[in-house]
Amino acid sequence: MGDPALSRRGFLAASAAAGLGMTALTACGGDSDGGSSGTTTIEWWNISTTEPTKSVWAALARKFEAQNPKVKIKIVQLENDAYKSKMTALTSSGKLPDVFHTWGGGVLKQQVDAGLVEDLTDSTKPWGDALLPVAREPYLLDERVYGIPFDIGMIGFWYNRALFEKAGISAPPTTWSGFLDAVRKLKSAEVTPLALAGKEKWPGMYYWAYLAMRTAGADALQKAYDAKDFTGAPFVEAGGHLDELVSLRPFQKGYLGAAYSSPTGQAATVGNGKAAMELMGQWAPVVQADAGKGLGKDLGFFPFPAVEGGKGARTEVFGGGGGHAVRRGAPQAAVDFLKFFASEATDLELVKKTGVLPVVPAAESAIADPNIKAVQEQLKKATGFQLYLDQAYAPAVGQEVNDSVAALIAGSKSPGQVAQSITRTAKEEQ
Repeated sequence: MGDPALSRRGFLAASAAAGLGMTALTACGGDSDGGSSGTTTIEWWNISTTEPTKSVWAALARKFEAQNPKVKIKIVQLENDAYKSKMTALTSSGKLPDVFHTWGGGVLKQQVDAGLVEDLTDSTKPWGDALLPVAREPYLLDERVYGIPFDIGMIGFWYNRALFEKAGISAPPTTWSGFLDAVRKLKSAEVTPLALAGKEKWPGMYYWAYLAMRTAGADALQKAYDAKDFTGAPFVEAGGHLDELVSLRPFQKGYLGAAYSSPTGQAATVGNGKAAMELMGQWAPVVQADAGKGLGKDLGFFPFPAVEGGKGARTEVFGGGGGHAVRRGAPQAAVDFLKFFASEATDLELVKKTGVLPVVPAAESAIADPNIKAVQEQLKKATGFQLYLDQAYAPAVGQEVNDSVAALIAGSKSPGQVAQSITRTAKEEQ
C-alpha cells in the first residue's frame, strides 16, 4: 500500500489543489460549546449534493438532533471529486471530520493505517452485524469494522427504451460485439449512443475496469494490484476494446469537458433524452431526474456485456456502495449517529425517498422501482464483485487508473501505455 502517511510536500500540494487553507483543515472534529448546556457538535461530511437525497439527509440530521437534544449535526456536502481532493488533504493533515463518507477499500485502509479512523467492531455490535454481509465487506479490514454502509449497488448501463426502439434495437445487448453493433445502430438513427462526463475521469474508468474484468476475470484486478503488474495481455486487450468503442465516436458533443451532475453533464444528457445510454451506478435515475427531466418508464437497466473469449462472466459485477466512517477519538454521539442511520426506520426512508438499495434486510420490501429491483437481482446473482478501482487501490494508483483511462479516451495514450502507467505507479507505491 506504500507509506500511509503522506509527505508534507504531498499534503501541501493536495491542499492547494483542493483549495483548502489551514483554517479549513483545522475546523474538523466534534466539540463542546463550552457552555453550561454541554452541546456536542458532530461534523458530518458527505457527497449527497443532488435532490432528493440532499434534503432527505438534512431532514434525517434534524430528526437525530430532535432525539438527542444535546447533539448538533454540522453538515458539509461536497461533489464527488471535490470531496476526494479535500479528504486527501485532510488525511495528510491528520485530522478527519467526525463522520465522513467512505467507499471502503484501499483509501479507507490508508486512513486506518495512519491511525485516523475509529475501530467500530465492538461499539457497533450487534446492530452492525445484522446488516447485509455484501454491503459490509468493503469496510472490513483484517476482520475489524471501520465503516458502516448505508447503500450497496453496482455499475451497469442505464438506457432509453424509446431511443433503442427508434434505432431498431429490440433488446439490450449481452455481448461486447452486440454492444458495439447497438452503438452503430444508434448512430445510424442519428441518436447519440452514450453520454460521458469526461471532465471528471472516474466515469470513464468504469469502462476499462469492466472490460478488464470481462477479459481477465473478476479476481484479476486485485491480483494485478497485489503483484503491481497490469501489463498482462488481458489488460491491454481491455484497453483495446475501449479504444474500439471510442473510435466509433459514441459520446455526446463536448464530452471531454462535461461534468457528471451539472445541467449540461452526463446525467442530464441521458435524463433529457439526448443520449441513449450511460454506464453508471444505482443512483443514476435520481441524478438524471435532478440534473435533467428524467426518463420515467422509458428508463431501463442492463448489466455490462460479456466479452467473447474472455475469462470473466456477465454475472461478475463492478461497483460498491456508500458508507460512513468515524474519526479516531470522535465523541460517542458520532457512533450513535451511525446507529441511527443504519436503523430499519432510516433505511426504509432512504429506500423509499432516495432509491438506494437497502442494507437492512427488513427494508428490502420497500423497493418499488423496477429498475432498482433489477439492480438488486443482479447483485443477488453475482458470482464475483470488484470495488471501484479508485477506492479499492491506494489513492495514487486509483488516480492513475482514472487519469490513464481518461487519456486513452481522449486519444493521447494507447492501451499498452495505460497498462504501463498504472503498473509504474503501483510499483512506486511499494
